Amino acid sequence: MVGGLLISVGMVTTAFTTSVNQMYITTGIIAGLGYCLTFLPTVTLLSQYFCKHRSVVTSMASTGESVAIFTFAPAFTALKTKIGWRYTMVVIGLLQGTIVMCGALLRPIIIKPSPSDKSSKEQLKSKQEDAKQNLDQEQLHGSVSSGDSGVQSVEDPEVGGQIMEKEEKKALSPKPNDKPGRPKLLDLSVLKEGSFLCYSAFGLFATLGFFAPQLYVVELNVSQGVDRDKAAYSLSIMAIAEILGRLSIGWMMSWRRLRKIYVLLTCVLLLCLVLVLFTLVSGFWPVAVCCMLYGFLLGNVASTHIPMLAEDDVVGIQRMASAAGVYVCIQSFAGLAGPPLGGVLVDITGNYGSAFYSCAAGMALGALFLGLVRPAKMGKLCWRKTGQQQQQKSAVEKDTSVRESSPEDFVEEDLSLNTRPNDC
Repeated sequence: MVGGLLISVGMVTTAFTTSVNQMYITTGIIAGLGYCLTFLPTVTLLSQYFCKHRSVVTSMASTGESVAIFTFAPAFTALKTKIGWRYTMVVIGLLQGTIVMCGALLRPIIIKPSPSDKSSKEQLKSKQEDAKQNLDQEQLHGSVSSGDSGVQSVEDPEVGGQIMEKEEKKALSPKPNDKPGRPKLLDLSVLKEGSFLCYSAFGLFATLGFFAPQLYVVELNVSQGVDRDKAAYSLSIMAIAEILGRLSIGWMMSWRRLRKIYVLLTCVLLLCLVLVLFTLVSGFWPVAVCCMLYGFLLGNVASTHIPMLAEDDVVGIQRMASAAGVYVCIQSFAGLAGPPLGGVLVDITGNYGSAFYSCAAGMALGALFLGLVRPAKMGKLCWRKTGQQQQQKSAVEKDTSVRESSPEDFVEEDLSLNTRPNDC
């Protein structure tokens, strides 16, 4: 909600600026901070809401970005010619104010136990009564068996006391199935895990390959003799293919037999090949085919690389909130350096293909680190495995069996009245 308010205020105040330096503050700092406070919590909360259908839900939610670019961009361009850019910024800011209402709907799900369940105190009380009743029966049995001999059982009270003590400790001891406490908002211990470091390196280098086609594909077409107006359609083709890619990857990753991190690795490798293919073709239609392939694969990667943090192969759902913040922070450095680096290479070589080669090289390095994530999680990258690494290895090996009997989503559990929720 705060992020949506900052975005709206930043865009509206941009309409009243008189210099570029003022726009740096309103659009860059205020609205940019609002985007950060809006994007990450949304992705994190959706990943925590769902278990079985996490991939489908996150992919469907991410399509809004592509649909907005495809539909609103021409609409706002036409609106700017009618009323001017200042009033257009006001309209955009007011529309983005609806993010506040969307944020109000993203509330934590509180799962209440069924009425038939007893509280821990009631369970302890009932167990104490059962133990006392068993003690009375033991004493009665001892007195009857001894008859008139005057023999009294001495061990029975001690046994009964031990029973009561054991029952009390058992009732008060934490159960392994109990849910863990609330995770830290900023847990930097994820930086100690090799799997997360490898995955962060993947995000850092792969982000270098996300910008070249959108920035330079039109100029690449124009340099090959294609009309500029016609070359602009390649961006529309890329946007439509990206929507299809975001939707299809959710359905693909919902298959039980596929390990999600390997699906993501395959998409990244194919993206690397498509980036190289851009430099080998000439003409509008061959480049359009490359744009279609690139948009489809980009949609696959863009909608899954952050939710992938919730998988056990990386950090898991309990620490996803902290991991997502650190991961996006590391990834943003490549977002800052990628476009200027491509521009410098184009200026030096005089060929737009050099920007695509640099992006392909970054994507290849990202694929290398992505392939090391699972071995690092299982402790195979160290000569000597510690006890914690052995536990992580066993946890990852059990992941396949857990998938076969994965619990219902938290949303389904919260709406159910008669079903006791399982841990996610």
